[in-house]
Amino acid sequence: MNILIDIAHPAHVHLIKNTYYELMNKGHKVIVTVKDIPSAIQLLNILEIPFIYLGGKSDSLIGKAFLQLKFNYLLWKVVLREKIDIAFGSSLTVAQLSKYTKVKSIILDDDDDDVEPLFVKYAHPAADHILSPACTIRRTQKMIGYSGYHELAYLHPNRFNPDESVLSEIGVLPGEKYFILRFNAFKAHHDVGVQGLSLENKRQLISLLERYGKVFITTERNIDDEFKPYQLKVSPDKAHSLMYYATMLVGDSQTMTSEAAVLGTPAIRCNTFVRRISYLEEEEFKYNLTYGFLPENSDSLFLKINELLEMPNLKNEWKNRRENMLKDKIDVTAFFTWFIENYPESAQIMRENPDYQYKFK
Repeated sequence: MNILIDIAHPAHVHLIKNTYYELMNKGHKVIVTVKDIPSAIQLLNILEIPFIYLGGKSDSLIGKAFLQLKFNYLLWKVVLREKIDIAFGSSLTVAQLSKYTKVKSIILDDDDDDVEPLFVKYAHPAADHILSPACTIRRTQKMIGYSGYHELAYLHPNRFNPDESVLSEIGVLPGEKYFILRFNAFKAHHDVGVQGLSLENKRQLISLLERYGKVFITTERNIDDEFKPYQLKVSPDKAHSLMYYATMLVGDSQTMTSEAAVLGTPAIRCNTFVRRISYLEEEEFKYNLTYGFLPENSDSLFLKINELLEMPNLKNEWKNRRENMLKDKIDVTAFFTWFIENYPESAQIMRENPDYQYKFK
């Protein structure tokens, strides 16, 4: 089978990497394409995943619209040249291939419909099927729900083993307390009008957490000059090990919050997406792995951080909460691989017997 995977965000590299390896090991031909996203390209190179570079990137909605036409054309050429059977990924480009080629498109989407109206409007109708966490609020019969999160495609214990040796790269001893702060850029099409941590919030966070341990900051784009001494300078393929051993993660990113949660690291999030994203709500209210606060409730955020800092055996408590969550979840990579290899029969199986997915634990 000839399979196309398109990368439209750095997190997508982690999302698909194990599925890519599994499919390749089973003898399938897998072609990866990527847009002009330096951190995604860096990760692909580190992971030794060959790719076709599509170029182009824009922060404006108008610019994104024009570039989408270019991406559609370039992928159409790839589809013809490589005789692609199935396209797979989280991009609009993958979804729209079904509109003008014979390729079957399977998109991965973990945001609720209300969170990403443009993607829902232009991608969902074009795609053949949408694989989403079962907790996601989705208004289409094309959805196949599974018991997991995107982050469990690469951070499930079957797929990820933390590497303690990375601690020495940031000057931290095993068992020493340290904190990771994540500041988002909010440049995606669904981020218009979104707010996160204020500059003053960031200063307060550093002042508070420095009393307990070392503080490291990671950010999508340029960091404020005053925070550069705290910037985390480590290869992106090692970030999850650092997150696993961290005392706590605080930030305004959805993905890194969920990554920390499924790794068993307490995670605090502050942005205007809070209470709007079902998988994070499930992680918070069903499994008590994370906490979300709106920007206007930053006082409550700091109260919660102080409460956690005073909790004895914090990491052990979160380890137990993580184990409770994992009991309910599947190995998402194993499920994705089966679904693609057996498509479209796999879609019918899941329609008739959703519990079939629990073969992939």
